Amino acid sequence: MKIQLYLYTAVYSLAAARRESPEPNGHEWRPAGHTDSRSPCPGLNVMANHGFLPRSGKNIDLAAVQHAVSGAFNYEPHALDNAVQMVWDFNLSSTGNSSTFNLADVAKHDAIEFDGSLSRNDFYFGDDLHFNSAIWHTTATRLGLYDIEYSVKDKFVTVETAAKACAARVEDAKRVNPTFNASAAEIIGSPGTTALYLTTLWDDAVGAAPKAWIRVFFEEERIAYFERFKKPLEQKTSDMIKNLTAAVIEAMKLT
Repeated sequence: MKIQLYLYTAVYSLAAARRESPEPNGHEWRPAGHTDSRSPCPGLNVMANHGFLPRSGKNIDLAAVQHAVSGAFNYEPHALDNAVQMVWDFNLSSTGNSSTFNLADVAKHDAIEFDGSLSRNDFYFGDDLHFNSAIWHTTATRLGLYDIEYSVKDKFVTVETAAKACAARVEDAKRVNPTFNASAAEIIGSPGTTALYLTTLWDDAVGAAPKAWIRVFFEEERIAYFERFKKPLEQKTSDMIKNLTAAVIEAMKLT
């Protein structure tokens, strides 16, 4: 009888947990497997880990990305078309199909990927694809992600703080990487990727991005549903990214 009661309780608890899960049905987080393809871009990986993109990370076309950014974060479907188009502009696809790519294809150095990533090491050091905990720890510390105090302002990252962390990471890379390349991809990419993650995780009510959401986005490549992230009602656009990129660039000049 006790065993039956235990089993009933366990099954009931599991069922209740699933019912109460804030993750959208069919988009539960699942980390990449050994044969799955992933990119240097946390955002692409996040969408694959939640099944908004194919979980394999392979044979992805433009329509799949459009559907994913809309479904995951309520971006206007064409908001990131120009960024994705670079896969074909730089002939990065390894799929054998001119209209698809694998996520790992994005790691080609000085095409879309660039030196001074917030969470990856530079190509010069041998691995510009995978998450680097040391690089990220420095970035996260500069963002104050490990210093969440009781006041509301201490729970969010502002444009100014994010810009300072971005500029500092670039200076770190320049100092230790003898082949650091201030290419067009790096000059636009560094502030652009900072603006992209801020736009993606922005809390309009506060005018900043929650630290807890940023941490799991980078460290676990997970959408922060359990940290109360909800897809925004207002659709995000490419103009929002451009405007925030301009704000990051201006803030970087002051560092």
